[in-house]
Amino acid sequence: MIFGPGLDWLSHTLARTEHATSEKIVVLDDGTGLQLQDSGLLYLEPPAGRTNPNNESLIVSAGIHGNETAPIEVLNHLLNELIDGQWQLACPALLILGNPKAMDAGRRFIDVNLNRLFGGAHRKPEYQNFPEAERARLLEDACRAFATKHSANVCHYDLHTAIRPSLREKFALYPFVEGRDVPDGQVDFLLEAEVETLLLQHREGTTFASFSSSELGAESFTVELGKVRPFGQNDLSRFTGIANALRRRLKGEEPPKRDKGAALITVFEVVHEILNTGDGFQFHVPDDVANFTMYDPGTVIWEDSNTRYTVGDTPEGIVFPNRDVPVGQRVGLMIRPTR
Repeated sequence: MIFGPGLDWLSHTLARTEHATSEKIVVLDDGTGLQLQDSGLLYLEPPAGRTNPNNESLIVSAGIHGNETAPIEVLNHLLNELIDGQWQLACPALLILGNPKAMDAGRRFIDVNLNRLFGGAHRKPEYQNFPEAERARLLEDACRAFATKHSANVCHYDLHTAIRPSLREKFALYPFVEGRDVPDGQVDFLLEAEVETLLLQHREGTTFASFSSSELGAESFTVELGKVRPFGQNDLSRFTGIANALRRRLKGEEPPKRDKGAALITVFEVVHEILNTGDGFQFHVPDDVANFTMYDPGTVIWEDSNTRYTVGDTPEGIVFPNRDVPVGQRVGLMIRPTR
């Protein structure tokens, strides 16, 4: 088999964190092609002539942060099902385990946050010779090649879990692209995946999803699915929504009909990005605060010698608070609901 005796995709990736020994292609009994392009980088192609009803292609990534293990296990289980013949692939897919070295070490990253290196940020001088910079370049090239081959209806879902608790356990971030709105079909997919909160980002970034949105024209989302836990300690029953929704998409099946009165997605927008401004920067949010904690008007969130940010006329929430980031990087996002 493609990964060697006794190995599946995950164990093969952890055993070969640098590069796959060689590019390898196998064909399943039903004609589906699997191409191992590099460590943690797997291209899936349906057999010629099989109908792709939704006329789409999928990029699904996990493990961009190596300690966010549940989505990695979800993708690995889906692939095992496909290889075992439990269902048939209808749409081309690129499956990615983002940071194998960090996965093997059980760490968020080795030298620098991989999810800040896309859109060409990996070329900055301060990131040279870091393994994450080379990995970002490799993943960008693989996604470009995939999108060139399958140019119609490319969708990218970058799956994560959070390092802190969240008052909204599952939520998605939609990268900013000027003049673009979230398609109804994508909202329906998120709800199918049991993701009931959507955060609209306010500017282009250097995340993986932002790269695929801006450069490849993909419908891309960063999807947060719960809490960080080590391999083997995840309750995968809490991830059945995303597993079922992805399996359905890979099989090319129609989306399920939504019942009248079903929950609508709650949408937030970014109103302010908090950056570490250097000497004198003070962040007044506790280290243990949960994502989506709301603050009343007038609350001081951060200040330095020149600036003080206070909550405006309506309550604002915070997501991704993290004071321990380098100068110039994001400490958190202030948000408010749009509907």
